[in-house]
Amino acid sequence: MSDNFPILIAEDDPVSRRLLEKVLIKAGNTVVSVDNGQKALALLNEKFFPIILTDWMMPEMDGLELCRAIRKNTYPGYVFIILLTAKDSKDDMIKGLGAGADDYLTKPFSHAELVARLNTGKRVLELEKSLKDANEEIRILSITDPLTGTYNRGYLTERLPQEIKRAKRYSRALSIIICDIDHFKKVNDTYGHLFGDEVLKDFARCIRHSIRHDVDWMARYGGEEFLIVLPETEVNGATAMAERLRGELSRRVTEAQDKQISITASFGVAGFSPNTPDEMISPEALIRKADKYLYQAKRYGRNRAMGGSLG
Repeated sequence: MSDNFPILIAEDDPVSRRLLEKVLIKAGNTVVSVDNGQKALALLNEKFFPIILTDWMMPEMDGLELCRAIRKNTYPGYVFIILLTAKDSKDDMIKGLGAGADDYLTKPFSHAELVARLNTGKRVLELEKSLKDANEEIRILSITDPLTGTYNRGYLTERLPQEIKRAKRYSRALSIIICDIDHFKKVNDTYGHLFGDEVLKDFARCIRHSIRHDVDWMARYGGEEFLIVLPETEVNGATAMAERLRGELSRRVTEAQDKQISITASFGVAGFSPNTPDEMISPEALIRKADKYLYQAKRYGRNRAMGGSLG
């Protein structure tokens, strides 16, 4: 637990600072220390520390000012602050907690009490981490197609406009590919829907492994249709990518439930370049154009890729 929560000490008295370092390191903690609140805040803005021990009385920026400054900022996680001070009145305690401290230790304090208070802070941070992980899991489920593991249409609707906006801002190209499994209804009618689901999963897996990791992304557009977004890619490059995917899929054999099948797919490609007028660019225009070329590919015999630019 200790290694997950490095501790930042802000203490101007060198003897007290060294003593704190010694006690905390002996208890298995990773520790960094500075001699005033201003340095602590600057360091925290460079590197995240989930736990801070700060003295109240310090030059340049005291402990209360440090607490207030931390609470005004946004960090990757919660910062648990323990205020260390010789002030021991109830009013002082209220003032310290009101400034944003989570806990309060009156000097002199025992090493055992310090470690116990730190462990309380770590339990709070563990709880926060568990909650954050659970929320992230819920978020991922909400944007993922449960069958194929690709993004779903809701995510596509949210993310595609953002990708377009970014491409326009930085004068970059962007293309999309809509792909559709040929004669998929016949697959379901012949082999059953469970086998059809396996075909869809294998189809999506093949595409995911063939596009650029952490750059390109794909979403299930509906039924057996998928949409691939290719940032910083001109239409010619996207059409070449679609043709490569088409070839890989046509050579692939899906095996499930003691059955084997080869499938083909048709691809429609659309995109824009930095020279495309802004008024011509929109998610709807891109999808409409890609759809148009997809249906052309089907009309010309399927198992082919066709595309063109907006405008």
